[in-house]
Amino acid sequence: MVAEANKLDHFIETSPIAIVGLNSNGLIVQGNAAFHALTQQTLMGRLPAPLSELLAPAKKTEAEAILKKATGGQIPGDAETIELVLPNGVEVIVSCYFSPVEDGGTGISLIVHLIDITEEKNLELRFAHSQKMQAVGQLAGGVAHDFNNLLTAMIGFCDLLLMRHPAGDQSFADIMQIKQNANRAANLVRQLLAFSRRQTLQPKVLDLTDVLAELSNLIRRLIGENIELKMIHGRDIGHVRADQGQLEQVLINLAVNARDAMATGGVLTIATHRTTISRANPLPRDLIAPAEEDTMIPNGDYVLVEVIDTGTGIPRAIVQKIFEPFFSTKAVGSGTGLGLSTVYGIIKQSGGYVYVSSKEHGEPGQNGTNSGTNFSLYFPGVQAEEVAAAAAETVAEEKSAPLDLTGKGTILLVEDETPVRIFAARALRNKGYTILEADCGETAINLMNEHGSEVEVIVTDVIMPGMNGPTMIDKITPQYPNVKVIFISGYAEDVFVNNYGAERSFNFLAKPFTLKQLASKIKEVAGK
Repeated sequence: MVAEANKLDHFIETSPIAIVGLNSNGLIVQGNAAFHALTQQTLMGRLPAPLSELLAPAKKTEAEAILKKATGGQIPGDAETIELVLPNGVEVIVSCYFSPVEDGGTGISLIVHLIDITEEKNLELRFAHSQKMQAVGQLAGGVAHDFNNLLTAMIGFCDLLLMRHPAGDQSFADIMQIKQNANRAANLVRQLLAFSRRQTLQPKVLDLTDVLAELSNLIRRLIGENIELKMIHGRDIGHVRADQGQLEQVLINLAVNARDAMATGGVLTIATHRTTISRANPLPRDLIAPAEEDTMIPNGDYVLVEVIDTGTGIPRAIVQKIFEPFFSTKAVGSGTGLGLSTVYGIIKQSGGYVYVSSKEHGEPGQNGTNSGTNFSLYFPGVQAEEVAAAAAETVAEEKSAPLDLTGKGTILLVEDETPVRIFAARALRNKGYTILEADCGETAINLMNEHGSEVEVIVTDVIMPGMNGPTMIDKITPQYPNVKVIFISGYAEDVFVNNYGAERSFNFLAKPFTLKQLASKIKEVAGK
């Protein structure tokens, strides 16, 4: 019998699952090797000791109640989850299974199996976060799409009015005010689309040194006189491919956040470097990604932009939450919570990576400061051949840009939003085109059956009730293979590409667009 007991003790001691024996007072009498490994030897040599020593303060009351019931004979039917805190401050979530035993002189009345489920819980949280981001992104994308339709009409009708009320007319200033405010609203919509990663980007090969030089005066005005701005330009950092307007928005958002973190003054440093990420030269260990799945995978050459402040720092507990939409540490009415989620969306859609490291007061900070935050933006470097090709393309575009936007020929305009259709039809008729109007895909097909031989260009919305634009075009092109098509949409071009197919050639115009942009696109596609 003694041999059997010794054998059982051996199995418990060598079990990969953490096992402890508690007495009737809730003290740990014995723990196996796996338990001491799990708790980083915290109680080694100090048994018996209360399990409550290991409980995380935030959930301590709840866990103590569970243990009290279990030691009192009320054994839970299912596993109970409690949280332990380790000497290094890391919290571990364990699932506990309780089994009563007869005290055969060992002093043990309750056996507890503790299974570490921290990773499983973290996976659940990341999955829930991913679902939330996806839901918010879909909502934002839908709202932005509808607003882009309204703004297209507003900006378009302003352009039509300006043709009749030029500079000097008493109505000119009022119309310009309406148009400028509509353009401001369009920028807000782009923010919504940015964190849903559905905005239309117009990436070009950029020299970041030039971009920052142009932006430095604006940033100085934004941060105020009590904050010193340091611009550190790296040598030969190379070029990146990005949308300049969106990149400027990223830097402005980060500068404004830095300003708010330095209410009593400080230093804002924006530095650029060229860096190579590899196994031999990995990312700095203190950099935190917005989510684990956003960790940089492809190694290679990157252009690094660092935005560093000497402000209050970001608490470690919320550092990964700051990129969530509508999360803000500012007072109610002082922030929307869109700034950093917009930064995240733009950087991700540009093919880059964003990381953050932060030190609060009392911790050793960056650059000799006591605290502060460092946002590190990594953009893939552009090869010299691509830089040369982009420069040649820019020169060619400038030479071929149409000056005369008038034209002739028949255009089929398919748009379910009446104000957008009215504006676009009037604008193109004013330029000399014959316009056929359709409010849905089915009507457009009927018009093509009647006038298909006359139509040279089809301008169609992508998302419409019933038959959408791409489906309609698929039905028309077999009979009219030479007809040219321009898709218009309030969603981003890359979203359209993902659904329509990157291997198919097409022309795209993002909403909201102006009269000039619409006429230029028609002229470009029609070739007249």
